[in-house]
Amino acid sequence: MKYLYRIYQLFIVLPLALLASIITSIVTIIGCFLGNGHFWGYYPARCWGWFMVRILLLPVEVRGRENISDECSYVFVSNHQGAFDIFLIYGFLRRNFKWMMKWQLRNIPLIGKACQAANHIFVDKRGPRRIKETYDKAREILRKGMSVVVFPEGSRSFTGHMGEFRRGAFMLADELQLPICPITINGSFNVMPRTRDMKWVIWHPLSLTIHKPIMPKGKGVEYEKEAMREAYQIVMDGLVPEYKGYKKNPDQ
Repeated sequence: MKYLYRIYQLFIVLPLALLASIITSIVTIIGCFLGNGHFWGYYPARCWGWFMVRILLLPVEVRGRENISDECSYVFVSNHQGAFDIFLIYGFLRRNFKWMMKWQLRNIPLIGKACQAANHIFVDKRGPRRIKETYDKAREILRKGMSVVVFPEGSRSFTGHMGEFRRGAFMLADELQLPICPITINGSFNVMPRTRDMKWVIWHPLSLTIHKPIMPKGKGVEYEKEAMREAYQIVMDGLVPEYKGYKKNPDQ
């Protein structure tokens, strides 16, 4: 079955995935240029994420959608097991949002341009001015009622285990007094570990757990750090036993 799955990936998935990525990027760029960036910046990519998971025949279980409301903005924080986290959140969260992503991703051909057109937030830490611009943009988006999705570890895991959380998302949530919604992803590391980028996809079930939001309890560094500790533990508790426990990520 492993080799049949690889043949299927090579001759069916690869060409269709490339075509879907190109079409999604072009539609996003043109749609955002013509108007309503919130719509065109999200729905084509949502279809793309769903398609990428389904064409690979990966089972998906989603739990906890009842925990979030359409009437509220959230700072979603998730563990980052692998590349398929992107497809899983885009395709199955079912919530319009903007990513906070590494600035280097804007250099990906066509996809980077689509992310710029969709007004996603590139986290640029090459100096105080760029850091300030990053967080000013995030504040503006959140104040307009949009949610953001952040991987607070800052990079994908090398082991499937969680590294440390960084403060940026929690500082924003504290400043704007917005709820933090933890998300736990399982299975993405098994599907494509970071050490196997651009190699064969491994068939494995995926799960997305949307936990109950952490509501603001006060304002200030003490409350921010408490929310970060609580979110970290909630995400950790949602992991399968194989990947529970902290392991240092070398590029954090």
